[in-house]
Amino acid sequence: MTETVTVVALLLVAASATAAVAVRDPVRQSLVLAVLGVVLAVLFTVLQAPDVGLSQLAVGSALTPLLLLLTVRKVRRRGRGGQRGQAGHAGQRGRESGS
Repeated sequence: MTETVTVVALLLVAASATAAVAVRDPVRQSLVLAVLGVVLAVLFTVLQAPDVGLSQLAVGSALTPLLLLLTVRKVRRRGRGGQRGQAGHAGQRGRESGS
């Protein structure tokens, strides 16, 4: 019975890790990474390492995806603001050189 649970947990880890690599959108990828963290925590618990499982649950399924989501949000926001700022500066340069 224990071997069956271990094999199922390993298959879930393999499937969720493959999904994390296959997904291209960073937001969806961080959500799949959170699922991978939960599945890894379950695997560690099945392998009788509950302390490692708790650490994985905290870091791998909560903290890391949260930091990734915040980073993606910041980069996307900065990308939008940078495009507007460049267009505004280019217009000002054109006016200054034409005078």
